[in-house]
Amino acid sequence: MLKLLIAIDGSETSMHAIDAVGKLAQATVSLEVLLLNVRDGPVYYGELTALSADDIEAAQLKRQDQLLTQAKDRAKECGLVVRDCLRSEGLPAPEIVRFAEEHQVDQIVLGTRGMSAIGSLLIGSVAQRVVHLATVPVLLIK
Repeated sequence: MLKLLIAIDGSETSMHAIDAVGKLAQATVSLEVLLLNVRDGPVYYGELTALSADDIEAAQLKRQDQLLTQAKDRAKECGLVVRDCLRSEGLPAPEIVRFAEEHQVDQIVLGTRGMSAIGSLLIGSVAQRVVHLATVPVLLIK
């Protein structure tokens, strides 16, 4: 069984990554899928009414859970069985690679363009960094 880690961030390309893996599953052996969302620091959402650290943390965890639920639903629509939904905090590329190693995945799958176009202009995209850091094959999806 081939084990894949799909990194998702809520962007349309991360949803395309799930679709692509669904197509792979139809054309190949059975796949084991892990979904991962990494948040890279405080993100403020409009629904916050107070700015306490606990409120911010709770809102971020809620957002991660929403993203993972949407991704899991999309994966099910594609005929994929999701073994686990994972969330983490830190720099996305190193965290994605760390989770891939920790869970001994055979391949990492992620979109080429995430939620932050400005970040990719300034410091290089998460996808580029994952390709350079990973010790397993990386499938990039447009």
